[in-house]
Amino acid sequence: MLGLELVVVLGVCVLASSVASGRLRVAAPVLLVGCGAVLGFVPGLQSVSLPPEAMLLIFLPALLYWESLTTSLREIRSNLRVIVLTSTVLVIATAAAIAWVGHALGLPWGPAWVLGAALAPTDATAVAAIARGLPRRTTTVIKAESLINDGTALVIYGIAVAVTAGEARYSAGLVGWRFLLSYVGGAAAGLLCAWLVVQVRRRLDNPLHESVVSVLTPFAAFLLAELVHGSGVIAVVAAGLTLSQIGPRLVRADARQQSEAFWRLSTFLLNGSLFVLIGVQAHGAIRTLDGAEVLTAFGTIGLVALTVVGTRVAWSNTTPYIIRALDRRPQQRLRRVGARQRVVSTAAGFRGAVSLAAALAVPETTTSGAPFPFREEIVLITSGVVVLTLVVQSLLLPVIVRWAQLPEDTAVDEELRLAQTTASEEAYEALPVLADKVGVSDVVYKRVLAEYDHHLEVMRSAADGDEEATQAEAEYAALRLELIAHKRATVVRLRDERAIDDIVLRTVQARLDVEEVRLSRREVDD
Repeated sequence: MLGLELVVVLGVCVLASSVASGRLRVAAPVLLVGCGAVLGFVPGLQSVSLPPEAMLLIFLPALLYWESLTTSLREIRSNLRVIVLTSTVLVIATAAAIAWVGHALGLPWGPAWVLGAALAPTDATAVAAIARGLPRRTTTVIKAESLINDGTALVIYGIAVAVTAGEARYSAGLVGWRFLLSYVGGAAAGLLCAWLVVQVRRRLDNPLHESVVSVLTPFAAFLLAELVHGSGVIAVVAAGLTLSQIGPRLVRADARQQSEAFWRLSTFLLNGSLFVLIGVQAHGAIRTLDGAEVLTAFGTIGLVALTVVGTRVAWSNTTPYIIRALDRRPQQRLRRVGARQRVVSTAAGFRGAVSLAAALAVPETTTSGAPFPFREEIVLITSGVVVLTLVVQSLLLPVIVRWAQLPEDTAVDEELRLAQTTASEEAYEALPVLADKVGVSDVVYKRVLAEYDHHLEVMRSAADGDEEATQAEAEYAALRLELIAHKRATVVRLRDERAIDDIVLRTVQARLDVEEVRLSRREVDD
């Protein structure tokens, strides 16, 4: 029964923390981790742990895929140099700094590099959950960094574990080959998977079947990359970014709505469950220590956490000036950001479940059968640093954002108005040709023409700041919503009176739901 109880407990924690987050104005991951730490006191849940295979092979592909689908490829291209540097060089520098500190604290170089690799990458799920409301460029750079840097960190991690366990000998050639195979193999696997998905979806006409393909895509990309010893992370990201560009031309509206609804709900539950399990795991790591060991562990965790943050601070205050000194092109100057915005980016570099899963995935024994050196210490320090940085940084980030006084990002709203206006105007201009193509009657043509005339008038009035026209449109939507509610109540009454069957009720209700959602979104947009 523990499995069923765990599902219910995780669901309640995710729901309660999400609701409380909005009311208390505290980041949901902080409350979720706190719930996990409290659950660690429940005797029946003390044996619960986060299986590393589940994180790396189930949770991670799904979460990375959805983040890849919903990020901005245009912004990634515009900030490609920054993203590449932070997802590769910064990860290596962070891993090296942590390894040096770990070695100074008594860890041999092998386990120290394992610890450094586990804590080097920022976490895409944590960034997506906490760093909301930031300017688009800042958010995109941070998300793209966290999507790609897992691949770099896992290569370092794999080499460090293999060398420490006696499975391989360190050499520059080994490192170079692993990195090359990881990135090239992963990217190729992701692109191949995206191509196969496109070919399959072109031959499907059922929304359920297309949704199944969507669910399988990240896992197929990850598996294909693993088969060629590439990076599954890079494969999932490459497939997601590719399909985000092809999807609008390929996927039909019904299939898109169904898939997006599934991914939003599933990633919300997966993300929340991960944070709860992080809290449970951190509690379990601390519970095994006595009083003196706890103080020592807290000191070590604090020092490593300072190293993680300090390396990022040093990076953000050195590399921009080096880039400015080397690249003085006018377009480069236009992309410079101020010191305060770099502080925000630094504070948003959260660690999360990927780091913890990597620590838990460390083998228990080496090839000789001896225990893997300092494995328990690696798990303990990683758990502590993840929780400490997650809680502290998420609490400080709103304060830092207010202090930074970032300029309001109106670009998305401006582009949204441009897209809506241009699409409506071009559709209006194409209306006569399309009417002839479809072969509609003159009555239908005039009806649609009048609707588009009114639609364009409302949009132009809103753009000009005409509050009277905007208010009238809002009142129109409100009245339509009331009518839909009345129709729904009537249909339910007919079902209760047994005048219609439940099947008929669900059919009518589905149509009313589509109209209600459309009007509700319209009301919010206006």
